[in-house]
Amino acid sequence: MPSVEERLSALGYALPPPLKLPPGVTLPFPWVRVVGSRAIFSGHGPVDAEGNLAGPFGKVGAEVTEQEASHAARLTGLAILASLRQELGSLDRIKAWTRVFGMVNSAPGFVRQPAVINGFTELILDVFGPQRGAHARSAIGVAELPFRIPVEIEGEVEIERG
Repeated sequence: MPSVEERLSALGYALPPPLKLPPGVTLPFPWVRVVGSRAIFSGHGPVDAEGNLAGPFGKVGAEVTEQEASHAARLTGLAILASLRQELGSLDRIKAWTRVFGMVNSAPGFVRQPAVINGFTELILDVFGPQRGAHARSAIGVAELPFRIPVEIEGEVEIERG
């Protein structure tokens, strides 16, 4: 069976470098916190191949289309995988995806948040398969997200102890 990174490569994906924080921004928390057999990941947004926040920016259903936001959710998934690899050493330590919470920067009246976060879920299922990749999930609309990103995703995975 191919490794997770081999599967990512075969699907045409590359993990981004760590996020370059905007000037003056510091984060007093880790991107990933390991507790026993769990790795909890903080809210991530979409990151481009250079480590910058990826656009488009703004509210889904106004400045950002549903399709663009779904792509942003997929980019967010790649950023999360990069953070997990950095903390765990190998994505093969992930035994199961357990919980995902997706937030969508929504314009008034936009109600298709689950379709947006499907971009993330589809990536995880493609890479990890239905057994390891299946997860409980919420997808909600919010009034604003940091830096006007269209999506933010946090969650938890079960891991093999290192």
